[in-house]
Amino acid sequence: MIKKYRTSVLNRRGSAALAALAMAALMSAACKSSTPVSAKQGPGGDVGPRQVKITQVSEMPMERGITALGALAAFDEATISVKVPGRVRSITVDLGSNVRKGQLIAQLDPADYQLRVEQAEAALAQARARVGLSPEGSNSRVDLEKTGTVRAAQAVLEEAKLKRARSEQLVRQGVLSRAELDSVEAAYKVAESRYQDAVEEVRNRQAVVLQRYSEVEIARKQLSDTNVYAAFDGVVQEKLVNFGEYLAGGAPVVKIVRMNPLKLRVEVPERDSRSVRIGQQMRVTVEGDPNVYSGRIARISPTLGTESRTLIVEGEVLNTGLLKPGSFVRANIVTDSSSLTVAVPKNSVVTFAGIDKVISIQDGKAVEKQVTLGRRTDDWIEILSGVSVGETIVLDPGNLQSGQPVEVAQ
Repeated sequence: MIKKYRTSVLNRRGSAALAALAMAALMSAACKSSTPVSAKQGPGGDVGPRQVKITQVSEMPMERGITALGALAAFDEATISVKVPGRVRSITVDLGSNVRKGQLIAQLDPADYQLRVEQAEAALAQARARVGLSPEGSNSRVDLEKTGTVRAAQAVLEEAKLKRARSEQLVRQGVLSRAELDSVEAAYKVAESRYQDAVEEVRNRQAVVLQRYSEVEIARKQLSDTNVYAAFDGVVQEKLVNFGEYLAGGAPVVKIVRMNPLKLRVEVPERDSRSVRIGQQMRVTVEGDPNVYSGRIARISPTLGTESRTLIVEGEVLNTGLLKPGSFVRANIVTDSSSLTVAVPKNSVVTFAGIDKVISIQDGKAVEKQVTLGRRTDDWIEILSGVSVGETIVLDPGNLQSGQPVEVAQ
């Protein structure tokens, strides 16, 4: 019984081993029969050279720049407030509304201020009438000698003057006593003083007219200030009031931010700070956004940070409507736009396990060459080391292996 059991176990183990050997043979055969898509098979079943396209390592101009990180901010940000107190009659914007410079944002109830304008205009008409002008006229020029007050005082003065002259003549003739002449002289001086008072009174009334004009303008300005306008083109960041609220003078209504251009502040390391200049171009990219935005350096700090040893640089970035203040961005400051460099097409570089390489051709076979990459454009990659100008390399190498036969496709 025991012998039969051992025999059965040995048979099962042998069957499993045979199955494993058969599977390994099948996998080996499959691996040997697989060939690259672009390879050719000869009449005897051998794999022929792979068809490839080639290009040459070139020397070409490529921008040289400095990469820095920073954040976007609104170029202008303002809290728009009311100048006069009043109750909100209407508000025409909300969060995210686009506004233009001079656009009406909100309006206070103007009734009280309209009454103040009418009151000031009535006081002006009264003042004009007192100085001898038409109440409804606009001309405020006054001829002092033609006003009633001055003319009356001037008539009294002329009479006193003539009376004094006659009295002096009678005194010389011995008809009038000296005491009576003194009385006439005193009356003349009183008339002269009253004339001066009349002139000063008219001038005071003229000043009152000018004051009333100012009061009318102030009342009209307050009436105009019941309308709240946008100070510049932008977007409403926050709405701070609602319809029907009573606002004190200076109360905020909305916050507006200017969206184009945006301000970008970055920190440039001290080693690169000497190559940064005002007016240099900037290439700005945002995480998750494939677009590249352009800008320029507008301001540079005069000093380096004592702790960070960096230079604060501010740029202005054109916003097509997709950028938002507060976004974290990567900026490439173009310090040299015409420097020559060794470069290869983007589709000739293969990266595997963190190693960058290109495939060259020697004696009809593929040869891998490890390279060090530098700057990139949409179509080209800078090669810092690994190949030289004029070398032939393969385009779109795919899974081409070193030592594999290749043939240049026509």
